[in-house]
Amino acid sequence: MLIPRQKTPGLTLPTLDHGPFDLSAETAERGTVICFYRGLHCPICATYLKEFEKKVAAFAERGVNCIAVSSDGEERARAMAEKIEAKELRFGYDLPLSVAKEWGLYISTSRGKTSIGIEEPALFAEPGLFLVTPEQTLYYGSVQTMPFVRPHFAELVAALDFAIPNNYPARGEYTGAV
Repeated sequence: MLIPRQKTPGLTLPTLDHGPFDLSAETAERGTVICFYRGLHCPICATYLKEFEKKVAAFAERGVNCIAVSSDGEERARAMAEKIEAKELRFGYDLPLSVAKEWGLYISTSRGKTSIGIEEPALFAEPGLFLVTPEQTLYYGSVQTMPFVRPHFAELVAALDFAIPNNYPARGEYTGAV
């Protein structure tokens, strides 16, 4: 389990059109939002990533970089980027499932073709949303077992509008006896 204020696992991936992504080399003033998505086969992911694309500039105004990541290969990642008409959002691909597990993501098995007629991969990661500080510590995290009911990007932007001027710390850091 990832713990707020503690270092996250590493994350190094190829991206579509933006060169290699290395979380440890990110230079945004306040960190990076990493949105792990299920893959091209997921229609809910497409809708979610369209909303993420719309908020990239708002995150950037607050000193935060953004990336969407899946275990899909380059071809499927590009198809998703085209499907959502991505202009600003970086897409990382070829996420090893062993790394997905390090991030606490749930792994699912294929059920064949989805409602939109695209074959699910044999194994893939379920969604997760993280805000990682420039020091590569966890500030915010949410993982899901299902594609439904995801955190809203507008709410995360609004949370930053409170957290930044109030120097609000990452919460959930206590790991002692209860």
